[in-house]
Amino acid sequence: MASAIREREEADRRARGVLVTHPNRDKTVVQSTRLVVILLLLVTIGLLLINTIGGWSVLQGALPVQLGFIVVYILMVYSAARWSRGVLPLAAALGVLLSIFALVAASSWFERNEAGFAQPLLNPGLIGVVTLLIIPVQMLLVAFSLRGFNQGWNVEVERRDPAAGGGPVGSGPGAGLGADAGDYRAAPPFPA
Repeated sequence: MASAIREREEADRRARGVLVTHPNRDKTVVQSTRLVVILLLLVTIGLLLINTIGGWSVLQGALPVQLGFIVVYILMVYSAARWSRGVLPLAAALGVLLSIFALVAASSWFERNEAGFAQPLLNPGLIGVVTLLIIPVQMLLVAFSLRGFNQGWNVEVERRDPAAGGGPVGSGPGAGLGADAGDYRAAPPFPA
C-alpha cells in the first residue's frame, strides 16, 4: 500500500517536471553514520544469535524475548539500509533496554559454572562474556542512532527538472526570488 502511494507521488512529480533530491544523504559523514548504525545492528544480531543458540536449552522464558529482539533488529537493519530516519529512535530505545537486560543477565551466566546447574550448549562463561559484549555495542548503537537522527536523513528538496521540460531553476513562478527560492513563491513551511 505504502509503495503504491510512493509510486503515484513519484509519477506525479515526474509529470510536473519536479526532481526530488536528498541533499543530506550525499554527505560522507551521513553515509558513514548510516553504515556504522547498520554494522552495529548486525553485530548485535550476531551476539544475540550466539547467546540464543549457545544457551537454548537453559533460556526458558527469555527465549521468546531474545527471538523477538533478533527479528526487530533485522527489520531495523532493513529500514536503516533504506534511509528510514524513523528507525533511529527505536534503535536507541531498544539499545538501552537490551543493555539493561544484558547487564542483569551476565552474572547468572557466570554463576552457571558451579555444580548443580544444567549446562548449555556453549560454555556458560563464554555466553557470559558475549552477554557483556552486548552492553558496549548497544551504547555505541544509541550514540550513533541519535547522531544519525540529528543529521536529517529524511530532508527532501524539490527542484525543476530541466530535462523534463520544467525549465531552469529560477524561470518558474518563483523567478526573481533568488537561486535558493527554487520553485516556491515564498519559503516552504517548516519543516521542509
